[in-house]
Amino acid sequence: MPRIPRFFMNDPQAAYHVISRTALPGHDVLGDEEKEHLLHLISWLSQVYFVEVYGFAIMGNHFHFLCRMLPEEQFSDEELKRRIKLYYGEKRKIFFYEDMLKKWRKRLGNLSRYVQDIKQRFSRWYNKRVDRKGYFWADRFKSVIIETGEALLNCLAYIELNPVRAGIVEKPEDYRWCSLGYRARRGTGKTFLSLDLGLQRYEGKSEKEKLELLREFVYGKGGLGEPDRGTGETFRQRTRYFTESLAIGSKGFVKETAAELKKFLGLKREKKIKIIEKLADMAII
Repeated sequence: MPRIPRFFMNDPQAAYHVISRTALPGHDVLGDEEKEHLLHLISWLSQVYFVEVYGFAIMGNHFHFLCRMLPEEQFSDEELKRRIKLYYGEKRKIFFYEDMLKKWRKRLGNLSRYVQDIKQRFSRWYNKRVDRKGYFWADRFKSVIIETGEALLNCLAYIELNPVRAGIVEKPEDYRWCSLGYRARRGTGKTFLSLDLGLQRYEGKSEKEKLELLREFVYGKGGLGEPDRGTGETFRQRTRYFTESLAIGSKGFVKETAAELKKFLGLKREKKIKIIEKLADMAII
């Protein structure tokens, strides 16, 4: 039976929470070296594809990351050529022509190709390293549509708190393979990560100020103590909305997503929308 095509929103406010699990048994398939290589691939390919990455967490048997695909038309042909060269390496001679650029422009703006590239390259590296054959990743990756703004911030907090929920560390900054830990090590200089979350209170702030705002929010949501300026709500327990929903955001955004999904799947009725008061009155389907 053919797979159902993956549904994506053609909306600049639509981000995606991507989750993918390993097919191998055990909770610690991804050791330190494997996590480091997977992080390298995410970082490198995020500079090739038309993508804005907000955060990630690489765990022992799965990974999360939060990203938004950028409009293809905002990139010039020269920038496209630069990214193709980055993909293949400087030593390879590339002859550019119109049809090639057209195909690459479409490819680099595609979330499925981006995630597929990360996963396939990691599988080949891992299998060669341990001298094995076969699948490394279990089935297709899952993606939840997240509206930029408050929903995006809440989802990012959920991702950052993964190693805390797992009991690996007490603070997310102490975990090397989540984005807060990465930012704590690298500082607020230029990296592949973005803090342009679509929030008014972040506008006009320096990268250092944005990072402190994010850290305070994550600590508040996680009930981690100082600086704890949250309302007591905790993300320590698994918040299924960020992994099991189809879309999360404002009621208007989710309603629009439901209408688009109805057309895409040929449904007679739209998906039911639910308001989640615990998540700042956000809606989900």
